[in-house]
Amino acid sequence: MRKRHRSRAAVAFAAAAVLGLAGCDASGGNEAAPQGTTASRPSPRPTPVWNRSPGSIAAVGDSITRGFDACTVLSDCPEASWATGSDTGVDSLAVRLLGVTGAAERSWNYAVSGSRMSDLAGQIARTVQRKPELVTVMSGANDACRSSVSAMTPVADFRAQFQDALDTLRASLPRTQVYVSSVPNLQRLWSQGRTSPLGKQVWKLGLCPSMLGDADALDAEATARRAAVQARVEAYNQVLKEVCAKDRRCRFDGNAVFDYSFGTDQLSHWDWFHPSRNGQSRLAEIAYRAITAKDPVT
Repeated sequence: MRKRHRSRAAVAFAAAAVLGLAGCDASGGNEAAPQGTTASRPSPRPTPVWNRSPGSIAAVGDSITRGFDACTVLSDCPEASWATGSDTGVDSLAVRLLGVTGAAERSWNYAVSGSRMSDLAGQIARTVQRKPELVTVMSGANDACRSSVSAMTPVADFRAQFQDALDTLRASLPRTQVYVSSVPNLQRLWSQGRTSPLGKQVWKLGLCPSMLGDADALDAEATARRAAVQARVEAYNQVLKEVCAKDRRCRFDGNAVFDYSFGTDQLSHWDWFHPSRNGQSRLAEIAYRAITAKDPVT
């Protein structure tokens, strides 16, 4: 009998010791658990990878992002840029995200008219000095708009150049977000613009000859040439999608720009190919939707 009492006492003592180590007390465990245990603080909420309200923006790309022919013939008009422009009629992405004052102070346009994907890494190298929270990319049209079909940038080269540009960004700014626009539908732009005699005269100055050359020709050769350019643009957009998908802080527009039906109101009445102010505003709207969406476009 005495052995049983001693055994029960030992068990009770051991149980009390275990409870003490666990931070419980005899009155029901109202005292705080020791510092460093799970009970001492709630689990932190994970920080979202994508910030839908970036505080600064830099734009890279080609003539579209420079607002080419949006204001005057054969001239850049960066104030009308869809990405960083100040034109109230455009309501650029920067203005939508940062406000008028914020856009003036914390947005920068490093795009260059006539540039191709091979130039993108150099533009980004200049961009990283600003340490923007968001970089917008619209590049690739000039890789298809060449003197001939054979002069277009090979798809493999286009992929390597785009990857190099992203690598350049990530080497300096691993957390900066990237919005990538699809290349516009060049064949649709030809179809819209060829109705304008003035536009076709401007095209003869050398604007995208692979697609726009001999604008009224509908023979088999011209049709095949335009189809080849269109297929290359589609391949470029697939590259942009695939490379961007490998970067968790990159969003592709899901071909929204390629799919957009630019009408005569959205095209420059100087060349009937580049976006007008109205067209620039539509590009800003597309970008804003993609950037502020809860989930990326698939």
